[in-house]
Amino acid sequence: MTTYLQDGDIRIRGMEKEDAAIIYNTYLSYGWHPSMETYENYYREQERGERLVFIAEYEGAVAGICTLVLNPSEEPWAGRGIPEIVDLCVFFHLHRRGIGSRLLDAAESEAAKRARAVCLAVGVHSGYGPAQRLYVKRGYNFDGSGVWYRGKQLDQYAPCVNDDDLLLFMSKDLS
Repeated sequence: MTTYLQDGDIRIRGMEKEDAAIIYNTYLSYGWHPSMETYENYYREQERGERLVFIAEYEGAVAGICTLVLNPSEEPWAGRGIPEIVDLCVFFHLHRRGIGSRLLDAAESEAAKRARAVCLAVGVHSGYGPAQRLYVKRGYNFDGSGVWYRGKQLDQYAPCVNDDDLLLFMSKDLS
């Protein structure tokens, strides 16, 4: 198992198969509707070298996740050779301990080995407020493509729902 970063009580490592159940059960406890298949696929994609999965441990226990898709196949980044950060989440009871920043440190470091930039999508509703602020603080800029909904760029005045599928895309220069 790869260790990407060790910083005091925080360790960022590669995903182990049993992490899928921990992540799934934690998200379920929040009242979210996770899919176990998503996290099992993350593990398989990591093993095939398609995605890097970063698991944060805080004081030896799983504390969060972040993934890096090495060759995004969905717009707006498809075919550009820019890795995409996906699914950054720190477990609620562990917020404000620097875990999210350490996860991003690991993802950005690995992205920089492959490209001059990294990209991500962030939700628009207030639940994503802490992530929005973190990304701007870390130097991410909006890509100018506007709002996306369910994988499609929204036309001006198009109807949408302010749910987890309403996104803005951002990127950061790593050079």
